[in-house]
Amino acid sequence: MPLTGRDRVLAALRHETPSATPWVPFTGVHVGKLIGVPADALYRDVEALERGLLEAHGLYEPDGMPAMFDLQLEAEALGCELRWSADSPPVVVTHPLARGGAFPAFDAAAARIPMAVDIVARLVACVGHTTAVYALLCGPFTLASHLRGTELFLDLFDDEPYVHDLLAHTTGVALHMADLYAEVGADVVAVVDPLVSQISPAHFEQFLHAPFARLFERLRSRDTPSSFFVCGDATRNLEAMCRTRPDGISIDENVDLAAAKVVTDEHRIALGGNVPLTTVMLFGSQLDNMRCAVDLLAAVDPRGLIVSPGCDMPYDLPVENVIALGQALRRPAAARASLGHAARTDEAITVELPDYAALARPLLEVFTLDSATCAACTYMLRTALGAGERFGSAIDVVEHRFSERENVARCKALGVSTLPSIYLNGELVYASIIPSREALDARIRQALAGA
Repeated sequence: MPLTGRDRVLAALRHETPSATPWVPFTGVHVGKLIGVPADALYRDVEALERGLLEAHGLYEPDGMPAMFDLQLEAEALGCELRWSADSPPVVVTHPLARGGAFPAFDAAAARIPMAVDIVARLVACVGHTTAVYALLCGPFTLASHLRGTELFLDLFDDEPYVHDLLAHTTGVALHMADLYAEVGADVVAVVDPLVSQISPAHFEQFLHAPFARLFERLRSRDTPSSFFVCGDATRNLEAMCRTRPDGISIDENVDLAAAKVVTDEHRIALGGNVPLTTVMLFGSQLDNMRCAVDLLAAVDPRGLIVSPGCDMPYDLPVENVIALGQALRRPAAARASLGHAARTDEAITVELPDYAALARPLLEVFTLDSATCAACTYMLRTALGAGERFGSAIDVVEHRFSERENVARCKALGVSTLPSIYLNGELVYASIIPSREALDARIRQALAGA
């Protein structure tokens, strides 16, 4: 019997070399685009979501695919209010614990939790015999930030017992979700925690090792493979992440894939990633996507490798690019031959950077993937906007979203290599780590004193 895509994914998660490198597109709300349903309707209608997922399955022929990519599900059930958008997943806009109070109880029958479990079960029934079905849950640290807001990053320094208590609560929610997904047959449960990249290795060991180790041990006891998904530049925390013993780790384009794989291979952990979402999949051509696929396969050992986008795919991502990428992964030799000497399609866009030396007041620039969809970007931007509120008209604060073509060129011109990042007067001050209020304010005061 020939191997299926599901077989290939599970082999990679056992740190084996499958017959072909598995392809797992994180389709997310993009499946709504395929059937003409906006994101704000898609993630509240299980029938529409099922149609979109099956359409994506037919078009992209994935080895594995997520049922739903919404990191706000648990937060909504715990009382966070959401802002909905027609072309992106919802985002958390209120934080029930921002001013303290009792931890909200979790009810698995609340909000859209039953829908999330139902769509996993439906996808398993429809395609689970050939395709690995991924169920995604919000990791304990990001869920804690949804509840507490940016105050959580001050708590790491000022109130360690509170952080431990809050993480114990959110870990309990994650364990409950992991059990629900395992019970309906998910092939892989991915713990998605974007904000892990925003803290130091010391804080990871102090606060996060035990919660994540407990989660992955629970899944192991249920014979359900696990994946630890983190966004941003998580390089400094990769070793610590490995020590929590997931079956796989998924990274985005901020992390060097080949260097990361050296670390994960030492622990016999699979590595997933990290096709650039914006420069390649969104703004590139079919040739760019094919070239990215063959270059990636040539760069790393195929043992324990799963190719995926760096994060969930944007709603308007060109269908032809996803197909080209998948086909190149399926037939790399043919793709290399067809590429030949095809010219790259980099589009020259010029942007004019500010004259930083002549600014009337300090300029705080936040470079994000997209604060509307990236949790780490959202909280870094809110930290900067909080400084804007405190300093008022004495400073300027602006966001540059990498999801806009002009800002891709802006990042290249300024030399921005890590997202999200904060620049002050054209100088990098924080890269993929959310600063405390005191630290950021001190930097701004220094800039004001030198103005």
